[in-house]
Amino acid sequence: MESMGNLKRTHSCNQLGKDNIGQEVTLMGWVLRRRDHGGVIFIDLRDRNGITQVVFNPELNGEVHAKAHGLRSEWVLAVRGKVNHRPDGMINPKLQTGEIEILVDELRILNVSKTPPFPLDEETEVSENLRLKYRYLDLRRPVMAENLVMRHHACQAIRSYLNEINFLEIETPFLTRSTPEGARDYLVPSRVNAGKFYALPQSPQLFKQLLMIAGMDRYYQIVKCFRDEDLRADRQPEFTQVDMELSFVDEEDIYLIAEGLMTTLLKTTRNLEIKTPFPRMTYQEAMDRFGNDKPDTRFGLELTSLTEVIKDCSFKVFKSVVEKGGLVKSINAKGCATFSRKDLDDLTTYVADFGAKGLAWVKMKADGEWQSPIAKFFTDQERAEMTRVLGAEEGDLLFFVADQPAIVHNALAELRLELARRLELIDKNTFDFLWVTEFPLLEYDHEAKRHTAVHHPFTAPFEEDLALLDSDPGKVRSRAYDLVLNGTEIGGGSIRIHQKNIQDKAFKALGISDEEATDKFDFLLTALELGAPPHAGIAFGLDRLMMILAGRESIRDVIAFPKTQKAGCPLTDAPSSVARKQLTELYLRPDWKES
Repeated sequence: MESMGNLKRTHSCNQLGKDNIGQEVTLMGWVLRRRDHGGVIFIDLRDRNGITQVVFNPELNGEVHAKAHGLRSEWVLAVRGKVNHRPDGMINPKLQTGEIEILVDELRILNVSKTPPFPLDEETEVSENLRLKYRYLDLRRPVMAENLVMRHHACQAIRSYLNEINFLEIETPFLTRSTPEGARDYLVPSRVNAGKFYALPQSPQLFKQLLMIAGMDRYYQIVKCFRDEDLRADRQPEFTQVDMELSFVDEEDIYLIAEGLMTTLLKTTRNLEIKTPFPRMTYQEAMDRFGNDKPDTRFGLELTSLTEVIKDCSFKVFKSVVEKGGLVKSINAKGCATFSRKDLDDLTTYVADFGAKGLAWVKMKADGEWQSPIAKFFTDQERAEMTRVLGAEEGDLLFFVADQPAIVHNALAELRLELARRLELIDKNTFDFLWVTEFPLLEYDHEAKRHTAVHHPFTAPFEEDLALLDSDPGKVRSRAYDLVLNGTEIGGGSIRIHQKNIQDKAFKALGISDEEATDKFDFLLTALELGAPPHAGIAFGLDRLMMILAGRESIRDVIAFPKTQKAGCPLTDAPSSVARKQLTELYLRPDWKES
């Protein structure tokens, strides 16, 4: 192995083209591929920017050519030579450097490499645990490097956009106090305050509201947040938000700024122009039509309610559900009457995972005839009316779920997505944004036997619904809004409560006593009485957003060093045991094992 000596890198491996032909250049990078063609050795040299072909010709420099015979995958090289036009028939249009090659006159082997635990030259099927254990190798792969480069450009674009419209980037603390925000906190024991704990912030919610009370007017930061919750493909224990808060604004101001930010990001990362303003839909409409509050609007397959149509029908299964306050809803899968019995059984099993006790179906035949095990339970008039309401035609396949509203909506929302995947209805090159508005302020937790906040306790209700906080809190609408992209919630926020008397009413509706409110939120409540301006905010999940823009299935693919679904890091073996001395310094006495 050698040092770089007096060699200085002049270009990256994606920078040279035909305009550089004849120039002497120095490149440095890793061996991606090695090919020996009748004595002439070709190396694809790679760095984070791309690939350049370098050539070792015995007629140009026999000593360097002999040295190149020993090169292997992932060795680190420095090469000096002249830029040459590739011979006719050897141009590679897939590479930005595909018209040129480097005729090497000097080679330095800066480091060697063992055989990597998995190939780095293509999208190979490698277990995620192995990829995460050797993440530094995984990130050498062009597809992964491109994700991080895209994320960098996105963050730069976010800062540039917000700076230009008079936002201030302000940092908020990571070590704060535990407050109820929905998920479990990550706790940090204090050594200098025995028996007390900091909490890592689930979001900077309280601090950004305090910044508005401080008169900062427009704040943002790209910030780490922490939640100790069960994980899945689009969750991590530590994740990144684009967080912002504004004073003296309403919903329209938030929509305008957020849409401008999304327009900037799509242009920066995908070179796409998107149409604004984005469509809007109330929470209730989203639930009625799509079964969830983050609908994918790139395809149809909408839900249709049959509750009123069949409430007096002769089919006792449906009728009894309605009598108990439940719903009957249907999806018309146009042209899908060709589905086999196995297909139907598979879909029935699929929706069972989401609470459905069954999935009724009807295949539409000629002249409105129903082919279905449930057809015999309805009169001709009832079948005709349901056919009309569903817009059903010959060749269609109708699906029905009857149950309590939450189960019906959840099961049919998931069925809708599964049908879209099977029928290939989703255009992956389309980016459909949607604002979902007017969420319920509260939802009833039957296990805790009290109302909880749908978003957080500081969300403002509609003024016309304020009186309902005392009499019927479940009907109060909030001034909250979510931004949905292709069926994924990428951001959410609300108009905040800025008057203490209304905040007190909200806490009361949530079952938070005066003592608990003072204990948990005294600093905020005090601040609300010291000239708090009207304010609002929104936060975007940067990881989820980048996952969609990069066309990946998991946010782990757009995070440099992510955790697994068990919140572990295969690379560093975190979390890990610590020494007994460290625990005793923190006044902790749990069961422990010395390593």
